[in-house]
Amino acid sequence: MPYIDIQVFLVTMAAVLPSLTIHEFAHAFTAYKFGDNTAKDMGRLTLNPIAHIDFLGTIILPLLVHFGYAKPVPVNFSILNRGQIVLVAIAGPISNILMATILAILYHILPIGDIKLLKYFLLLGIQLNIVFAIFNLIPIPPLDGSRVVYASLKSEKAIIAYRNFSKFGIFILIGLLYLGGVDLIISPMLDFFFKLFHLS
Repeated sequence: MPYIDIQVFLVTMAAVLPSLTIHEFAHAFTAYKFGDNTAKDMGRLTLNPIAHIDFLGTIILPLLVHFGYAKPVPVNFSILNRGQIVLVAIAGPISNILMATILAILYHILPIGDIKLLKYFLLLGIQLNIVFAIFNLIPIPPLDGSRVVYASLKSEKAIIAYRNFSKFGIFILIGLLYLGGVDLIISPMLDFFFKLFHLS
C-alpha cells in the first residue's frame, strides 16, 4: 500500500476543494442571476464543497497528478441568450483567476518564513486555480470554452456541425491529454501567470 503523507493530503485537499467549489458556485450563481433556478433547485447553489465533490475527480485525481474536477453544475442553457451563456461559461474560470490572484497576494504579504506547508498550500492553490481556469477555457466539449464557441456561432449549419463535433469532444480531450497537447497550452500560461505574480 503506498505511503500517504497525511499533512500533504490535508493541505492538498484544502487547496483543491475551495478551488473547485468556487468554480462551480460561480457558474451556478451567474446562471441564477439570469433566471435559471436549476442549480439552486438541485442544491448546487452553495459554497459547501460536499455538494460539488466527485470522488475520483475531486479526491483521488488531485493527489495523483495535481489536477481534478468537480461535478458539473446543471444549467438550463435553453432559457439563456447568447451573451448570458458566455457569461455563465466564463464565470468559473474567472473565479479561479481571482482566487489565484488573492493567493498570490497572500503569498507575498504573509510571514511564511520556513512554514513549508503554508508555502506549499499557497503555491499549489495558485497553480491549481490557473490550471483549472486555462483548461476549462479550451474550446472542446464539455469544457466551458466550448459554450463560448457555441454561443458565438451564427449560422444553423455551423451550430449543427459543432453539435456533431461535440459528440467526440471527450475523446478528443482524452487524446490531447494523453499526447501532451493540453500541457502545451497550459504550461506557457502557467509560466506567464507565475511571472506576473512574481513567483519562482
